[in-house]
Amino acid sequence: MVYDVIIIGAGPAGLAAGIYGKRAGFSVLILDTSSISGGQILNTYEIDNYPGFPGATGESLAEAMRAHCDKLGVEFARGRVSSIVDNGDIKELVTKKETFSAKTVVLATGASNKKLGCPGEEELSGMGVSYCATCDGAFFKEKEVAVVGGGDVALEDAVYLSRFCKKVYLIHRRDEFRGAKILQNQAKEADNIEFVFDSQVKEIRGSESVESLLVVNTKTNVESELKIDGVFIAVGTMPNTGNIQGLPDMDQRGYIIADETCETSQKGIFAAGDVRTKQLRQVITATADGANAIASVQRYFQNSNY
Repeated sequence: MVYDVIIIGAGPAGLAAGIYGKRAGFSVLILDTSSISGGQILNTYEIDNYPGFPGATGESLAEAMRAHCDKLGVEFARGRVSSIVDNGDIKELVTKKETFSAKTVVLATGASNKKLGCPGEEELSGMGVSYCATCDGAFFKEKEVAVVGGGDVALEDAVYLSRFCKKVYLIHRRDEFRGAKILQNQAKEADNIEFVFDSQVKEIRGSESVESLLVVNTKTNVESELKIDGVFIAVGTMPNTGNIQGLPDMDQRGYIIADETCETSQKGIFAAGDVRTKQLRQVITATADGANAIASVQRYFQNSNY
């Protein structure tokens, strides 16, 4: 079968594209590596900035989006795309078990967590080193932990952990946070969150699990050791593009070059959500991308021989 649209990725951008694609009357398949839809928002305990859903959990929002797709008849398949073969009017998406064909493709592969790259991070991953506070935070009840980062996710993680952890160190390499003011205020109001500014983690220490962090002040070069039980790393993301061959043009960081129309350098291939070049990577902008991508798909069909 040749689908009108195949969407790679089942995060907010991909699910929104699926909804808009079916409403436009297209045959739509969403391909994802996971059997659970939602992408990164599944790792978010609370989403307080999605209009109309204050305080929603990432899981509940993902379930609602997936249910909407199911109701409209969007097809889903599990598979990791290794390459995209652009044959002009038809695109072939190659996975380990099967090759799928489509007239258009929407790349909504999202992004993944960046790593610090310091000694001890890999060795202690899963043994006190975590990239998901909502996934692993419960293991550290009444314990002392650290969060590394200065954006929205780091602030959200710190506030979330402060609700049941004995103490939370919030370590940031600059002297002020980049995250939303409302999140900064929430962190300041928590009496068990301690800010550690102008600092970077030099080493994560421990034998069988995390025991401490070696932290260096970026202005004075003075080193200090923080005794902790776990560390949550929230220093940004990188696009999930590295393992797919045949992608459109990307910038130096690996994000697919596309503006608000979601059009890429290859005709019939569109990019939506965190994987594309954009100013703001949030759930609301991802879902908007999904809608814009399908609008561009419609225009593509109108201007082609289909």
